[in-house]
Amino acid sequence: MTGTARTDHVPENVPENADVVGMWVTADGHIRQELLPDGRYDEARGTRRSAYTGRYTVTGDHLDYVDDTGFTATGEIRDGVLHHEHLVLHRERK
Repeated sequence: MTGTARTDHVPENVPENADVVGMWVTADGHIRQELLPDGRYDEARGTRRSAYTGRYTVTGDHLDYVDDTGFTATGEIRDGVLHHEHLVLHRERK
């Protein structure tokens, strides 16, 4: 076969949510939401670890959350900032 390589192909081992994976934190550090590469999230509130856990999916800049208790929420990435319901979270810098 001949032809040019496709540059728009995403390798199979890169999850669709790769751009959002990591720790997201409110400005005061009270809420810390870790988005994991397997589509799970773990949210800490203050000293309460794993206050909320569940799964999330990403479609473009939109996130849909389903808590392990069945509660649902949404989020959106705008200009590198995660707007999750009433929260504003920034990617944690190490």
